[in-house]
Amino acid sequence: MAWEAERGQARVGVRAGGDRPSGGPRTPGRRPGRARRRAGTDAAGGRGRRRRPTRAPRRRAGHPTPGATALTDAPAAVRIGEASTPDGGFPVLLPLGGGHHLALDTDARDGRVAALLRALVLRLVATAPPGRVRVTGIDTAALGATFGPLRPLLDAGVLDPPATGEAEVAALLTAAESHARAAQHADPATRQLLLVVATAAPPPRELARLAALTHAGPAAAVCVLLAGHPSRLPGETSPPLGSTTALRLSEGYAHVGDPPGAPFSADGSGLAAPVLLDGDPPPASVRALAEHLGAAARRADALSFAELLPERRWAESAANGLRTVVGRTGPAPLTVAFDDVTPHWLVGGRTGAGKTVFLLDVLYGLAARYSPAELQLYLLDFKEGVSFTEFVPTGRDPSWLPHARAVGIESDREYGLAVLRELRREAQRRATALKRHGVTKLADLPRDSPLPRIVAVIDEFHVLLAGNDALARESVDLLEELARKGRSYGIHLVLASQSMTGIEALYGRAEAIFGQFALRVALPGGGGVLDQLNDAAAALPIGSAVVNTAAGAVGADTVLRFPDAHAAAADLAALRHELWQARPPGSRAPAVFKGYEAARVEDDPTFAGLRPGGRRPMALVGRTVDVHGTTALFLMDSTPGRHLAVVGTAPAGADVLRAAALSLARQHTPGDARFQVASLVTAADPIAAETEAALRAAGHPVHRLDAAGLRDRIVTLAAEPTGREYLVVFGMDTAAPVLGAADPVTFRSGLDDLRTLLRHGPAQGVHLLGWWRGLRRLSDDLGGTQNRDDVACLVALNVPGAELALHLGVHDLAYTPRGDRALLVDRHDQRTRLIVPFARDGHESDGER
Repeated sequence: MAWEAERGQARVGVRAGGDRPSGGPRTPGRRPGRARRRAGTDAAGGRGRRRRPTRAPRRRAGHPTPGATALTDAPAAVRIGEASTPDGGFPVLLPLGGGHHLALDTDARDGRVAALLRALVLRLVATAPPGRVRVTGIDTAALGATFGPLRPLLDAGVLDPPATGEAEVAALLTAAESHARAAQHADPATRQLLLVVATAAPPPRELARLAALTHAGPAAAVCVLLAGHPSRLPGETSPPLGSTTALRLSEGYAHVGDPPGAPFSADGSGLAAPVLLDGDPPPASVRALAEHLGAAARRADALSFAELLPERRWAESAANGLRTVVGRTGPAPLTVAFDDVTPHWLVGGRTGAGKTVFLLDVLYGLAARYSPAELQLYLLDFKEGVSFTEFVPTGRDPSWLPHARAVGIESDREYGLAVLRELRREAQRRATALKRHGVTKLADLPRDSPLPRIVAVIDEFHVLLAGNDALARESVDLLEELARKGRSYGIHLVLASQSMTGIEALYGRAEAIFGQFALRVALPGGGGVLDQLNDAAAALPIGSAVVNTAAGAVGADTVLRFPDAHAAAADLAALRHELWQARPPGSRAPAVFKGYEAARVEDDPTFAGLRPGGRRPMALVGRTVDVHGTTALFLMDSTPGRHLAVVGTAPAGADVLRAAALSLARQHTPGDARFQVASLVTAADPIAAETEAALRAAGHPVHRLDAAGLRDRIVTLAAEPTGREYLVVFGMDTAAPVLGAADPVTFRSGLDDLRTLLRHGPAQGVHLLGWWRGLRRLSDDLGGTQNRDDVACLVALNVPGAELALHLGVHDLAYTPRGDRALLVDRHDQRTRLIVPFARDGHESDGER
């Protein structure tokens, strides 16, 4: 009845010194007659003249009046209903906010209470400027249904999802207590009122915490509306409430107690007139207010990337940790840290939840605050994306982030393991440095011997730990070691993933590792990084996250909103160029591994540096999957067995053979070495022809052989080597019938001469570079696995791991063939490395990745 009439009620200030609202209660010491007239009627019922309350001009529902109060420093007079007297009624206004609270003796299962609570929520939200009131509810009485008609406010971000269970209530009160503590140190100009609405009294322990909030005072910026206060029950005691107006319901009406500081009565009896409580606000009013606040919130919540950056670049010291702003919590910026308390972070979120955006915000924020002398970055991305491409030089943009030391884009698991090994080596080096200076912390090192802090980000880390093979087990070992020791050495980990469950390699060890990750960031769908009882991330919108500094425990949550770095691409590019231009002299670009990119021998720095005259020629075959992309090569010296076998049906075998031949040719002066090129398979003919042309262009003698010519040359070289010579055979396995035929006079086969050449040729400067399309054919040509060391250099392409292990005579070989990857095996050096084999321009993956 009263809602529409009171939409434009007077704005009345109620100050802490006992001042009363216009038309409100009298203060102690006033004459009873004036008090009755002030109430709007004579207490006896007929004497005196009714006095109309002062009103301000009407305003539209849902729109705050000009000069709206923030409700934190001083309360506002808020209507609860209309007092009933024999000669008419008058509105009853009570002070709320500014340290003033309200308690009802009946819970929200009474429809009058539920409607009043909803009306008060709407009025308080409408009274304050947009964004200055946040509403959080406890609805154990109706399991959330009490707040159902206010759903538009939830969608507008003003009303939080109500707590209905015991754990949720405890978490809500913990968050309210945290808000109260933070508000006391916040700028009053930006302080936000937290309106806590309890539709029924919680259990005694939680009720005591709720009562404590009513004693916190205006600086806490908390207002409590408590229904079902248990003191109404005979013989029942409850914690006393501070600065609270009490309402007692009877049949049809409510009795209003004395407001704190401005009582209605002199004897504590309260208002001497029954009050008919206001009913529900019209749904149209709720929607109108929600639309207004939602639009205002969107304008206020529009976060810019610039808010994350410091005023001055590289002005902060990392001696005691790293800190950066990552967004806002409410109107205030939120700063997070890598330090002794939160040394490592765990980040969770479903696909599209904004993990990459959040990580970019963090990385750019850190890079803007700390110089490369204070901070180094190791960045790994295991998904099929380009999360960290902008940090490395490209053909379109030569800039890079000067803090980045290693960047893996669409990384292999082996590359991730290589980075972890590098970090462990760095931790060992730092341990030695700390011991040498007699200190235990990075911050205690002398100023002339600083060490930069390291942040290693591993996005989609569950890919690295997939399965339960040797690689996953070693990765888990290294992660656990780095997580335990990293804080002492200034090495910090950020692990991000869509899911934290089902990782087999972590069974029985997850707690030991993740227990070191005190800071958890849960984006939408990422609640798995929090405690099982903590569902704070259940209803997060995109662009927000829950930050928890207690390893995900209930009650330590802060809701964060962060800007979209992708939407600020121009700002990011400008910042990156600014930092790149300011890089220290002599800075090197980061080591980059792009899992989708083929390797070209012509682009290899080792290949470019090859010159004639080396004592030990090197055959280059690819790039090692390690931190720095080391060139994969074999030394072709005089040691028996220094021959190269490329094995597998993949056409990439011909490319590897070409790269090896061209790299050897660069190390000989023209005429110093001869090349015999044989193409015995049609698929290799174009590559063999290209190889022959390149060798001739370099000035080397080249002879083209067929199968018969190859046998003749092998026979000649086995009997009498004639100096440095390379046999480059594409499709060596097809020569078996020709080589296997025995000489009718000597009964000696070409295979016998081949085995002699393999055993004794390196000492005479003769080396075979061959592509076999099957391991069994290679083994047969060698005369069995007992002679496998006669070809000690092996590049295995699409060869099954079990078959390769059998050939090599090892039992723990972990190799799964896939496109654009190969396994380098050097039996003499005991090297087994995953490599990206060299390919020609125009090469396409064979699709087995």
